[in-house]
Amino acid sequence: SCDASQLCNCSSMGLDFIPLGLTAKITVLNLAHNRIKRIRSQDLQQAVNLRALLLQSNEISSIDEDSFQSLAKLELLDLSNNSLAHVSPVWFGHLFSLQHLHLQGNSYRDLGQSSPFSSLRNLSSLHLGNPWFSVIRQGNFEGIELLHELWIDGSNLSQYEQGSLKSIKKINHMVINVRTINVFSDIVRDLLHSVTWLEVRRIAFSITAEMQVLRVMSSSFAKKISFRQTLLTDATVPELVSILEDMPKLVELELVDCRLLGTGQWKTQIQAKQSQTLRVFTIEKLSIEEFYLFTDLQAVEGLLSPFTRVTVRNTKVFLVPCRISQCLLSLEYLDLSANLLGDQSLEHSACQGAWPSLQTLNLSQNSLNDLEMTSKSLSHLGNLIVLDISQNNFGEIPDVCEWPKTLKYLNLSSTQIPKVTTCIPPTLEVLDVSANNLKEFGLQLPFLKELYLTRNHLKALPGATPVPNLVALSVRRNKLNSFSKEEFESFKRMELLDASDNNFICSCEFLSFIHHEAGMAQVLVGWPDGYVCDSPLAVRGAQVGAVHLSVMECHRSLVVSMICLLVFLVILVLVAVGYKYHVVWYVRMTWAWLRAKRKPKRAPPKDVCYDAFVSYSENDSEWVENTMVRELEQACPPFRLCLHKRDFVPGKWIVDNIIDSIEKSRKTLFVLSEHFVQSEWCKYELDFSHFRLFDENNDAAILVLLEPIQSKAIPKRFCKLRKIMNTKTYLEWPLEEEQQEIFWFNLKIALRS
Repeated sequence: SCDASQLCNCSSMGLDFIPLGLTAKITVLNLAHNRIKRIRSQDLQQAVNLRALLLQSNEISSIDEDSFQSLAKLELLDLSNNSLAHVSPVWFGHLFSLQHLHLQGNSYRDLGQSSPFSSLRNLSSLHLGNPWFSVIRQGNFEGIELLHELWIDGSNLSQYEQGSLKSIKKINHMVINVRTINVFSDIVRDLLHSVTWLEVRRIAFSITAEMQVLRVMSSSFAKKISFRQTLLTDATVPELVSILEDMPKLVELELVDCRLLGTGQWKTQIQAKQSQTLRVFTIEKLSIEEFYLFTDLQAVEGLLSPFTRVTVRNTKVFLVPCRISQCLLSLEYLDLSANLLGDQSLEHSACQGAWPSLQTLNLSQNSLNDLEMTSKSLSHLGNLIVLDISQNNFGEIPDVCEWPKTLKYLNLSSTQIPKVTTCIPPTLEVLDVSANNLKEFGLQLPFLKELYLTRNHLKALPGATPVPNLVALSVRRNKLNSFSKEEFESFKRMELLDASDNNFICSCEFLSFIHHEAGMAQVLVGWPDGYVCDSPLAVRGAQVGAVHLSVMECHRSLVVSMICLLVFLVILVLVAVGYKYHVVWYVRMTWAWLRAKRKPKRAPPKDVCYDAFVSYSENDSEWVENTMVRELEQACPPFRLCLHKRDFVPGKWIVDNIIDSIEKSRKTLFVLSEHFVQSEWCKYELDFSHFRLFDENNDAAILVLLEPIQSKAIPKRFCKLRKIMNTKTYLEWPLEEEQQEIFWFNLKIALRS
């Protein structure tokens, strides 16, 4: 399970214990998602160079005290989602290099009376907590001075001793999941000067009186506050805003996957004190159950002017009131993607005077469908440089549009555009029209530096003359099959041409042309997945300068022709051999043998037509037909014999005739002679039909020895014939006339038995 870098992946293997034989070579050991219950002292003793040990999602409930003693180089230890009922400081005593420790999702209720982490001087991230975690005591974090990330899952945390987290001097990112407001307030009080980014999860701010307890947050030096899966109400929003405004260093506020119960009719008027530091505001997936009754946010107008970056994504926004847009005086970046903005509502949202400082606007994944109207609505934005209106449904676009004169970047990917027109602004430096239905591109864009045409239907490179300053071109996943010399010459000045995943012919001429003619820094020419082209360029993203052409690449047509000729000759030889040695006939007989073997062991009595089927060599036909047949068929009562000359069905395959005749006869009479054992047909009869008689009922076979046969004359393939001649009595044809009467008597008795 180990690769060349000694990363051993033993996850999801159903292991009940740590496997034996771990060596000092292993650097990463993944044992996640198994059924390990205990870590023993000797399990990891030899893995002295281990850097990462992943044991999450097992059933570990017991760890020997010196289990990790030899892991002095360990940097990551993940014990999350197990069954540890306590955390022992002895476990971590020798983990001097440990930087990341994950202990969440176990069953411990506290961290003990002292600090389990006092020896972990290099610890950078620590994940703690579970649904039963209820107590944090003073001293639990002694020895830790600096953490990049501290994650505490305390959904049922009910007791927090003041000062427990004060020993940590700096925490870059603190994630806390606490339900009780009082406990949350006590934790925040200890983190006022140490946390840079505070992320609060799964807490409900629903009661106004509780918000007073959170007043302590206004003294926090945190620069970023995030609320995830948090409940807010009309009553608590003004209080929370007031607290956040007083935070002296707060720069960024984030609400992700939160719920707001209300319609914006805030009972306490929000005081427009305007935070001196808050500049970035992000809302993602905010659920407002009665959003259609929501007010025009007039109450917060006075708070908006300092914001420079605002993101409101995936929140069902269908309109930004004009007055709100006009209040965003300092706004430079606005992301309204994945909402419900239409052409009419955008015209209102981007009214005259709106977003006067805006430089970047993202309107992707909305309900825009009129490019002319969209461009006109934004044309007054005098500072707009970057515009993303991808994943809308514009379809056909007009020839003339009105755009901001400063626009340099335009993203029109995945907008169902069948053809680009002069509606595209000529001021652009970067244009992305990927994933549309374009069959050609010939716009005059004198300032364009980057052009993205991925996933279209282009069959030729766009002309270089209309885009004289182009330095990067991506035409991946189109329908290009070659470059002309003129096309390539025109793009020599470019730094990057990405034409991978097209339909290029993998030929010596084409590859040589690119290899020798390319004057640019990098050309990517690749073939789609599944296309066979034995060349370094066949790998997506290969660079032309690394090409080494093989005979196969340079003479593909000749090689293919030779292969076809060789295949034809092989087939011709096989046909000739098959004809000479009757291969088809053997195959047919094999099929007949298989069908015979599948038939019922005995034919129904009504289907039995003969007393005996006679198997004999053509060389013995005179005795069989003139002597034996006359004697048996003229007996009283007469016997009904089946002879191949007389009774086989004309036109039916001979093997089928043999099998059917044997099945319709009560007995099979073998006339054995030197000629019989040398006859090919007699061999076939035995091989493909008579096995039924020997296997099922030996009494159904009657052997008549017409002349003495040497044992060595019987072929080895006739093993059953040898066996029956050695174990069963057979009738010998006597030359003396007085003995022949006894022979006929015995034969008739055998046929009637």
